Order: sequence, then structure tokens, then C-alpha cells
Amino acid sequence: MLYKVVLQKSDEGYSVSCPVLPGCWSQGGTEVEALDNIRDAIEEYLEVLDDQLKDCDVREVEVAA
Repeated sequence: MLYKVVLQKSDEGYSVSCPVLPGCWSQGGTEVEALDNIRDAIEEYLEVLDDQLKDCDVREVEVAA
């Protein structure tokens, strides 16, 4: 699955966030490190979300871009 992320250079390195997952962000000293870290953050975010929704009636819908 692909997620759009926003990468911003700072004095300390890079910060990166995933706008479609509120509160999902990370950072790294290099661009590569920041992108690796946001991958991990997205995976953990989705695991928590799945756990929170396990007793809910969840459906999927298709949206044309």
C-alpha cells in the first residue's frame, strides 16, 4: 500500500508525516532514515488502529481518484 508523506528539512535533519493518518509522524538525521522511520511509524499506527477496530463493523469502499 502506498501512503503520501510530507518530508521537511530542518536543522536537525528531516521530519516526516503522513497526512492521512493524523498524528503519524517521525524524523531522521537523513532523508533515507526519516523515510525508513515513517514506514515503521505507519505500520505501528495501522496495527493500533486494527486493534481498536477489531470489535467494530468495518467496511471498505472504493474511491476513484
